Amino acid sequence: MSELVSIIVPSYNSENFIGMTIDAVLSQTYDNWEMIVVDDFSVDSTIDIVSRYLKNDKRIKLILLDKNCGPAMARNRGIEESRGRYIAFLDSDDYWEKDKLQKQLHFMKKNNAGLSFTGYYHVEETSGKRIKQVKAPKKINYQELLKKNIIGCLTAMYDTQLLGKIYMSNIQKRQDYALWLTILKKIPYAYGLDEPLGYYRVRKNSLSSNKILSSKYNWILYREVEKLPLYKAIYYFGWYTYRSFLKYK
Repeated sequence: MSELVSIIVPSYNSENFIGMTIDAVLSQTYDNWEMIVVDDFSVDSTIDIVSRYLKNDKRIKLILLDKNCGPAMARNRGIEESRGRYIAFLDSDDYWEKDKLQKQLHFMKKNNAGLSFTGYYHVEETSGKRIKQVKAPKKINYQELLKKNIIGCLTAMYDTQLLGKIYMSNIQKRQDYALWLTILKKIPYAYGLDEPLGYYRVRKNSLSSNKILSSKYNWILYREVEKLPLYKAIYYFGWYTYRSFLKYK
C-alpha cells in the first residue's frame, strides 16, 4: 500500500500562480497525496481559484486563516491538519516536475531518509524562463547546513514516522531553514537527490533577490533561533558571506 503524502501550501494573494501550482500537483504520477492549501487572509481571488479546484478533487483541502499570520504559521496549521506519513512543502507560486513525488519517495525509502531534498531550477517570475540550476549534494549534516541553506523548501520532504511532526519557528524569514536545522539535530543527515524536480519562481521582492536582507536574517537565525555563541555565529556567517560572494562572482 502506498504512503500518503501531505503537501503543505501556504498562500497569500497568489491569484497569478496558484492555479499552475495546483495543476503541477494534479499531474503527479504518484497519486496518494493530500494538498492542504492554507490561505493567509488573501484579499485577491486566490480563495475563489482554489475553491474551484477542490470541488473537482477531494484530495485538495482549503483552510482559511482569519487574519494574516505569515508563512510559518500557515505552514504549521497545514502540518497540524495533515494526515500523511510524509510532509512535503510547495509554495503557491512554485511547481514540480510530474514525477517529483514518485522519484523522491522511492529515494527516501531506499536511503531510509528522515529528511530529503532534490535539485531544482530558479525561474523568472513571469516568463518561467530558467535562470539557473541548483544542485543537491548527496547528503548534508547540521554543521554543513549552517554554512549555507542548500535545501529548497519546494523540494523538501520529511518522514513523520521517523521524526514525528516537526513545526516551523515563528520568525519573519528563514522559517524553512530553521526547520531543516531542527531536524538535523535529531538525525545525522539529510539526503539529496541530485535531479532538478522543482521550479522556484524568483520574485522581484523575494528575500533571495536581496542579499543585504538575506544576510540580516541569517544572522538572526544563528543568534536568536539556533542560539549559537558569538564566535560560532561569526564563523558560520563568514562562511555564508564567502559562499554568497563566490555565487555572485
